[in-house]
Amino acid sequence: MEVVQAPSRSLAADVLSRWVGSLGAALASGDAAGAAGLFAADGYWRDILALGWSYRTFAGRAEIEGALRNTAAAARPRDFRLAPDRMPPRTVRRGGRDVIEGFVDFVTSAGKGTAFVRLLDEQTPAAWMVLTTLQELHGHEESVGARRPSGVEYSYNFAGDNWLDQRRKAQAYAHHDPEVLIVGGGQAGLALAARLGRVGVDALVVERNARVGDNWRHRYHSLTLHNEVWANSLPYLPFPTTWPTFVPKDMLAGWLESYAQAMELNVWTGTEFVGGTFDDAGRTWTVRLRRADGTAREMRVPQLVHATGSVSGAPRMPALPGLDGFAGEIMHSSEFSSGLRYQGKHAIVIGTGNSGHDVAQDLYSNGAAAVTIVQRSPTCVVSLVPSGTLVYALYSEGPVDDIDLITAAIPYPVLRETYQWLTAKTSRLDQELLDGLAAVGFELDYGDDQTGFHMKYLRQGGGYYINVGCSELIAQRLIRLVHARHIATFTEAGLQLSDGSCVPADLVVLATGYEKQAAGIRRLCGDEVADRVGDVWGFDEQGFMRNMWTRTGQDRFWLMGGALNECRLFSRFLALQIKADLEGLLPRPA
Repeated sequence: MEVVQAPSRSLAADVLSRWVGSLGAALASGDAAGAAGLFAADGYWRDILALGWSYRTFAGRAEIEGALRNTAAAARPRDFRLAPDRMPPRTVRRGGRDVIEGFVDFVTSAGKGTAFVRLLDEQTPAAWMVLTTLQELHGHEESVGARRPSGVEYSYNFAGDNWLDQRRKAQAYAHHDPEVLIVGGGQAGLALAARLGRVGVDALVVERNARVGDNWRHRYHSLTLHNEVWANSLPYLPFPTTWPTFVPKDMLAGWLESYAQAMELNVWTGTEFVGGTFDDAGRTWTVRLRRADGTAREMRVPQLVHATGSVSGAPRMPALPGLDGFAGEIMHSSEFSSGLRYQGKHAIVIGTGNSGHDVAQDLYSNGAAAVTIVQRSPTCVVSLVPSGTLVYALYSEGPVDDIDLITAAIPYPVLRETYQWLTAKTSRLDQELLDGLAAVGFELDYGDDQTGFHMKYLRQGGGYYINVGCSELIAQRLIRLVHARHIATFTEAGLQLSDGSCVPADLVVLATGYEKQAAGIRRLCGDEVADRVGDVWGFDEQGFMRNMWTRTGQDRFWLMGGALNECRLFSRFLALQIKADLEGLLPRPA
């Protein structure tokens, strides 16, 4: 998206500063109506933890006024000023509108906050959208930068434990239990553990794989991230500037392993979370762990976090007619590593999401005799470049921490309109590709409201493919396409279609996704906990991801997950809530 620079940056700063001054004066005098009058009629105020301990969206002046009447007295937002350490105010064009946007620091009764403000650039500027966020708690600031540990004690300590001795003891948990148990050592669990460590919370991450990073390392041989490196990274440690734009999975796996060490995270690998029960009276979890050596450990922990992503991590294995009689090899795509083993073999891949396409292409490229891909439902397809990268184009404009707040500020109705515009644009850019797929019968889908692939990710976690070459193979009939509705049954030798023809197979790969997070919660923590939590992922009524990064219906049970950029952003807010709860600052659930 093209950025139009203002004639003078100071002009944008002056306009924003005056608006901020008016907002601060209105709030200081308790004039909720006056504060709401500073917004456009179609303006939005989104809040993450700053006005209250929740994620909220307020649309229009009436809702904004009501929210301020209900929350401002307790939250006491004040001391609004332009943020000196963020991107400076600027004039840009967003959504067909000329706007002035910038960052504002402020203080609340709980801590320090940062806001992102987007003003309509009119004769009397009015706020189109505002995001307020709590960034740190009073008295519990992050130990970073000027507040970092001095380490001087290690220089004078010749007889006692050195740093490594202390780290080994901390990780052993021989004589105590952690304050927080995080289940899952991927990017989600590690990002949260890093944030918690910087605010003085003792957190243990348990990971069932043998090494940190194995959740990426063990995936199929050719896997590479489909979004650009500048949109990714974890808190505190950006990726090296030498890294490729699209990061290979083994680079990321190694980085996660080194990140855990560099950030001094307590991680038990080869450890399975067997289950947990919650004591409502004591507000404490009893959790059961099983380690790779067969030993078991029971812990009592105040806080439990499932950090296995927006899905549970357990493969979904659908019942397909006759598959149990198939004589060849059957595997889920999570078990597939490389097509090298299947040179000269006949393979069938079930599913046309990212994994299904990538597995099919891997098999074809490594010399499989024939590859067939089975489409079970219409699929959204976009090219990697340029279409797939347009969603993250904003990240090329500035520091990731600032862009994270800009993206979080976009309310659902505006996001929906933005994705409709993007989808129309990418469909034009990809017209030749899409026409080629349609010609061989591949069924395309961009959502009922034409919002495209990224909205599919946010709503359902799948249903799309970012093309890195498999679409051309399908369009050229080098990979055969079969629709699931034309399947009669699997046989010992392969797949029999409803027209009587047969597709021979030595291998069937089920690229059929994973069970939902709610199913994983039910399996590990029981029906009562799962019922209290409810559905996970997809938009809630406030336009945020349902039950992610916030309090759930189950006391002291949290969910952490998402892509790297989501983990970077929301790990801060989840860590703040957990710390506040441990310190008695978070109001008890109703």
